[in-house]
Amino acid sequence: MKSNLFTKINIDPAKLPGHVAIIMDGNGRWAKKKLRNRVFGHEKGAETVREVITTCRELKIKILTLYAFSTENWSRPEKEVNTLMKLLKKFIRSEKDELHNKSIKLNVIGQKERLPIDVIEELDLAIEQTKDNTAMVLNLALSYGAREEITRAVRKIAYEAKQGKLFPEDIDEEMVSKYFYTAGMPDPDLLIRTSGEMRVSNFLLWQIAYSELFISETLWPDFTRDEFINILRDYQKRDRRFGKVLCS
Repeated sequence: MKSNLFTKINIDPAKLPGHVAIIMDGNGRWAKKKLRNRVFGHEKGAETVREVITTCRELKIKILTLYAFSTENWSRPEKEVNTLMKLLKKFIRSEKDELHNKSIKLNVIGQKERLPIDVIEELDLAIEQTKDNTAMVLNLALSYGAREEITRAVRKIAYEAKQGKLFPEDIDEEMVSKYFYTAGMPDPDLLIRTSGEMRVSNFLLWQIAYSELFISETLWPDFTRDEFINILRDYQKRDRRFGKVLCS
């Protein structure tokens, strides 16, 4: 059945990315085009999230990281932020059993402590329920900003150096990575951004140093399984050199 799926969609399972990260952009613009409020766009965007999670699980992609709410998003109108938090709580509550049944482990990266208490409680329940799942990891980047993450890591390293637990010469890239929210995880192989915006918006700045980038013109609520699979096909054609020159 597995081989039939990959044959049907013309994907080489040996060349799939192990870690996919997505900047889900365009909910508000999608709603505006439909002459609806932004909340309607976020609700439709949640349906796309379900479809992408399901597709990654089917294709055996091990890690999916979704940029759900940035540190900068706190500056949006209070009404919209409150609505987003309610939608997040509703989504986690409705999806946690399905995540567990599919052996998907839920993880949060970012300043979880800044979220409303009721949202934190719902997340903690889902994280606890799925903690032993091994088929896939779903990272939700919530109240996340890469500059904050890097600053936090530097602060922790400086504190340990002050305590004499490490010396400057001990600090290398591998050590620094251990202080990030993504500690212990491989860096994303593929970063997708929807809505056509040509920027990374303070997302995983350290981790995406050698990620393959794909910018989709599609607004997130219109992003489909077929487009995602097309991007994976494109990824498989790319020559990943990691800064090296291949010998002819």
